[in-house]
Amino acid sequence: MTIFSESPARPVVLTVPGLGSSGPSHWQSLWEDALPDTQRVELGMWNKPHRNAWVTKLDQAIRTTRAPVVLVAHSLGCLAVAWWAALSPQPYGWPVAGALLVAPADVDRADVHPDIAAFKPSPRQLLPFPSILVASTDDPWIEIEKARSLAAQWGSHFVDAGAQGHLNAASGIGSWIEGQDLLERLIDASTDRRGQPRTAGEARQVLAINATEAAERHYLR
Repeated sequence: MTIFSESPARPVVLTVPGLGSSGPSHWQSLWEDALPDTQRVELGMWNKPHRNAWVTKLDQAIRTTRAPVVLVAHSLGCLAVAWWAALSPQPYGWPVAGALLVAPADVDRADVHPDIAAFKPSPRQLLPFPSILVASTDDPWIEIEKARSLAAQWGSHFVDAGAQGHLNAASGIGSWIEGQDLLERLIDASTDRRGQPRTAGEARQVLAINATEAAERHYLR
């Protein structure tokens, strides 16, 4: 099981759920209950999300949280993070030191769900922090190649999680130990031992090694 450090240098982890929020058996909820310095961003309007309102709520949460911050987003929450980054003037790696983006919803598809259509088009800018994007090969909300494309546009390290649906409670992944491993490796790549952000070059180098090792450990057979 992944061991989490409680050193002062550890970033605060903010979870960013998607449409409908995350229920009690979702791995985001389980992480909030079990992991230190991990809390949910209350975006509101969970069933009828509004892009600008979500981005504003996310910005408020980031600005009022002790930096550094690592965002852990699921589904539509990934688009909220990408839109926040596109509209944010933050320098690389501060106050958001990194992001774990899981099963992003495809808001660009022709048959996009009406409740998430307000988030289209997907931002295409590079994220101003290191990130890992995890996607499943049989996710009903996004095709795997679209997920790869988003990762490339955002500058995210891509992890193929195999056939695990939408990587939510229905996927039967419980507290998602594999995701905890990726989170720890992201934190290691994002900040140094003093809790200070790494440069973009340093972060990319460490992240490429760490995320690949984690993927090989859990997903490559």
